[in-house]
Amino acid sequence: MRGFDLNTFGSLPVLEGGRVKPLDAMARNSLLVIRSQQSFRFEGRTIQAEEWLADLMFRTSVADTQPVFVINDPDVLGILGVPQTTNRYFSFQTILPHIETIERQAQAAHAIEAPKRDRFQNAIANLYSRLLLYHRLRNSIQLADSPGLAFELGVSGQPAATNRYEAMAQIAFFRPLPPLPGQNPDAWKNTGEALRAASQGTLHPGLELLGRLGAAYANADPQSFNRAAAELRTQNRINQPEAQKQADSELLFNRAQPFYAGMVIYVLALLVLFASWVWKRELLQPTALAILMAGALIHTAGLVSRVILQGRPPVTNLYSSAVFVGWGAVILGIILERIYRKGFGTAVAAAAGFGSLIVAHHLASDGDTMEMMRAVLDSNFWLATHVVTITIGYSGTFLAGAIAIGYTLRKHIVGESDVETSKALSGMVYGVICFSLLFSFVGTVLGGIWADQSWGRFWGWDPKENGALLIVLWNAIILHARLVGYVRDRGIMVMAIFGNIITSLSWFGVNMLGVGLHSYGFMDKAFWALSGFIASQLVFMLLCWAPQMFWKRKVT
Repeated sequence: MRGFDLNTFGSLPVLEGGRVKPLDAMARNSLLVIRSQQSFRFEGRTIQAEEWLADLMFRTSVADTQPVFVINDPDVLGILGVPQTTNRYFSFQTILPHIETIERQAQAAHAIEAPKRDRFQNAIANLYSRLLLYHRLRNSIQLADSPGLAFELGVSGQPAATNRYEAMAQIAFFRPLPPLPGQNPDAWKNTGEALRAASQGTLHPGLELLGRLGAAYANADPQSFNRAAAELRTQNRINQPEAQKQADSELLFNRAQPFYAGMVIYVLALLVLFASWVWKRELLQPTALAILMAGALIHTAGLVSRVILQGRPPVTNLYSSAVFVGWGAVILGIILERIYRKGFGTAVAAAAGFGSLIVAHHLASDGDTMEMMRAVLDSNFWLATHVVTITIGYSGTFLAGAIAIGYTLRKHIVGESDVETSKALSGMVYGVICFSLLFSFVGTVLGGIWADQSWGRFWGWDPKENGALLIVLWNAIILHARLVGYVRDRGIMVMAIFGNIITSLSWFGVNMLGVGLHSYGFMDKAFWALSGFIASQLVFMLLCWAPQMFWKRKVT
């Protein structure tokens, strides 16, 4: 909003989800969950996440008219009495008259296990959870139907106010008030808890500033808002310098968007490489490699930044595993290109990097990608080395499959026999699979060591463990089949593509089963994407096995 310093507002640290983050990150993650976007157009202009959150907390009458809820299911639209059109975004004001019906239907859906719900039940349960998030954010600083936080401070100690404080303490989604010097570092408070303490004689200095900030925003007073935000930031830098530093660093990371920049650069590298195949190869092919390396540097910077911000290894959840798998494939592709210098290393590396970051982008729609690790995962050194090592094995297996797909497409598009290039591609795949076998095997053994220390057994035939073992066995089978002559160039390519299927099922498929110690949530949204990926790999396998350009009739 014009005149309001939302940058300073977005840099203020809060505690949510067990970790300190800037308001900017919480706003982005929340809007991403509710609308599947981090900004939106409304009344002819773009509303960024920080402004939306400020509207939601301090100008609820405005926020409630903004179309932030994405609804696609026709039966859910039927509950709202809305016809199916191209519009799929709706405001809280539109949904409000039907809240009771939505809640009743959602409760019925929640009584059913997630894997057994039908399309409507999943959609209504998802909508209800987003409405609950919206409601909690709406009432995090002050109750939506109250005159504001400054008013609450003025009536502190009255019985009716005490009841409101209890409600605020229970419903608040985050804690914006950091502990004061000398207090427990984990003693963050939400405004309800701080108001309750103030009524007993202990006033947190940030409480009054939050009240002034909210009142200034509601009254369209940017100067007072900016002063209050700056004073809050100064207070945090004095009382909790580490928390403010953490928030500032994550804010910079969010604004830089290194993985989005990486996606753009990888696409550019592919386009330049494609151009090199028809014009000035000696100039454009090295240029494409240079662009790819620039993308890899940005990708690496983003990965390292996440490690520093989290204070954890690079792989902590599915999102970070997708980022890391892509990074590993890009680095391996660059090495292959430096060895063979035929352009295929650049092509598969750029495609793998772009594809994995697209997967990561869609996984980010679940919210905070830097969430605290689950207790079962947050244990010891062996876990960190196991996850990182086996994910490198995923990278290599996918890269081998990507090279095999490139071999297949070249075989049917170029339409000319080039024994030297085919041998080079076969050598690439063989070498990468050797690399993948080593890391997937070592990673699986390290996982067993961790499981022995954490769960008291080295191996338990858990679905994720079985998937890891299948990757090891399949890579070993490919190498054995090639070594003894069961398959030649085309056969090893077909088997490498099938390795993509095995790895994707081990990586994502077991999480959809909803069983086992390694399953951390049913991912119904990924089912059709995974099914489509597997179908595409089967098509590539058939194309690879088919004779060269088999669809073209010979001229007689």
